[in-house]
Amino acid sequence: MITRSAISTIALAAMATATAAQAAPTAPDAGEAQFRSIYKELVETNTTVSSGSCTLAAERMAAHLKAAGYADSQLTLFSTPEHPKDGGLVAVLPGTSKTAKPILLLAHLDVVEAKRADWERDPFTLIEEGGYFYGRGTADDKSMAAIWVDTMARLKAGKPLKRTVKMALTCGEETTWAFNGAQWLAQNKRDLIDAEFALNEGGGGDTDGKGLSEGGKLVNQSIQVGEKAVQNYRLETRNPGGHSSIPVPENAIYELADALARLRDHEFPTEMSDTTRAFFAKAGAARGDAMGKAMQALASNPIGSPAFAEAEKLVNTDRTYHSKLRTTCVATLLDGGHANNALPQRAGANVNCRIFPGHSVEEIQTALQKVVADPGVTVSLVPPQRPLAKAPALDPKIVGPMEKLSAQYFPAVPVVPDMSTGATDGIFLEAVGIPTYGVPGPWGNPDGNGVHGLNERIEVKSLLTGRAYLYDLVNAYAR
Repeated sequence: MITRSAISTIALAAMATATAAQAAPTAPDAGEAQFRSIYKELVETNTTVSSGSCTLAAERMAAHLKAAGYADSQLTLFSTPEHPKDGGLVAVLPGTSKTAKPILLLAHLDVVEAKRADWERDPFTLIEEGGYFYGRGTADDKSMAAIWVDTMARLKAGKPLKRTVKMALTCGEETTWAFNGAQWLAQNKRDLIDAEFALNEGGGGDTDGKGLSEGGKLVNQSIQVGEKAVQNYRLETRNPGGHSSIPVPENAIYELADALARLRDHEFPTEMSDTTRAFFAKAGAARGDAMGKAMQALASNPIGSPAFAEAEKLVNTDRTYHSKLRTTCVATLLDGGHANNALPQRAGANVNCRIFPGHSVEEIQTALQKVVADPGVTVSLVPPQRPLAKAPALDPKIVGPMEKLSAQYFPAVPVVPDMSTGATDGIFLEAVGIPTYGVPGPWGNPDGNGVHGLNERIEVKSLLTGRAYLYDLVNAYAR
């Protein structure tokens, strides 16, 4: 899952100079009760990889759309024999235009594991308390999945659309190593999900630390435009070993440790894209401090210039901004040796890389080999291998409606284009030529609202306002 922690620091700093506003109030509509029912059923359907079923969740969402008038031919439930519980759903609402390409609404059904003993509330029971919905997946990503199902039902009940609208609910975003439905669709059912562009998770708003129902304010909305690619590599050393009573300098663990120390001290080259330049320019302008000025200097000066180099020194002190400027690789797991009284015959480490768009996993593998600078240390790819990250264009035809609606729903709240340092399923669509954008709308607090952790939650007002915003956004593209 992609979080928005990458812009949380902006959210807090922007308070000093940006005029933040409450979200525009939205009147309840007749369909809100039905939406809440969809959302509740989805959250209360366990979709963890260990004991849940995305296939069941997809079937339940298909039943809602069939009740809304969708024909069987417009609903495609899919799974594979090897992964019968990791299924998904594609729904298609045809438009009247013969020339306008479809748009695709993407969300994932699977959730991160949640142990009841660790939670204050049952993670698979939707609980509304203190202005928040609690439960695993309430934010990531069943909020968006429920909004898309609700949107598709509402569109079906309305006037015919000019543009075809498609929806794909998939499994495996949290566990790509097991099975990823978005990747499977991209590789096996490309025509089914063909679209001019897709709307996905990864964007959204940040508060000043409190929900709007608690007296807090929105300080930004973001549009995710591109992301880094995630790839794991294994560094490994081997040695004949021997008895620990007669050690020798050629020790597998020491050799690996030396290699990891070189990796620790290595800085990948600074890079900028159209998205990150726009991010640093707009996010920097929202601040009134030295960091904000440095961010703007990055956006307005070429890499390598004295002004850029001076600004980068300060910007690099923020771990999130530092990551936005380059590929990063970090050791995350270690293993080595086979006995307390024996010299190690093998030592290994997992290195997790977040690759700046435009670089292949093989290119970074070669770079790591150069950093390690030791033929005794092998660097190998760890499956699965994700595709090359491709950032979509900051297309005014796509970004413009998001900004226009954001100004209506969230007056005076800046809209910031952002490249995620994490990962979403959008990378699989980008790989087959479907530009994918993380949408504004729903918001969260800078603490992450328990996403991937304990007591996951989303503010009720965030969910309902996001529902209204995203419905209007889809209409803006489709009519």
